[in-house]
Amino acid sequence: MQAKVKWHDDNTFIGYSGSGHAVVFDGNKDDSSAPSPMEMVLMAAGACSSVDVVSILKKARQQVLNCEVQLSAERADSVPKVFTKLHLHFEVTGTNLSEKQVERAVQLSADKYCSVSIMLSGSVTISHSFSVKAAALTAAAE
Repeated sequence: MQAKVKWHDDNTFIGYSGSGHAVVFDGNKDDSSAPSPMEMVLMAAGACSSVDVVSILKKARQQVLNCEVQLSAERADSVPKVFTKLHLHFEVTGTNLSEKQVERAVQLSADKYCSVSIMLSGSVTISHSFSVKAAALTAAAE
């Protein structure tokens, strides 16, 4: 895997992935125009885990309609201000979802599949939780 990051202006940089995608990073504390690098790491952990959870649930033939992960992180007070704690709370919505299957999917992501959070877990305390929501009936279905 390869990537590059190029300075754009001020504290703004553009990252280019080896797969041809671009993303903006902004290190400005005031008036930023994009996420900071640490926000990107936080979101990457959520995205990586979400991919796993949805994939595992689909393979288990669960009727997943939505998956959202709320992320919260704590950082060290002094430089380097690394993450010290990270919590991922999954809100999974679907039809006839099995709570056991959702729990299993979150656990498998945490323990086996999510490269980002597993990589971070060497120095960050990571916790997970989840809630299951039944899909609301649409007017057409009522």
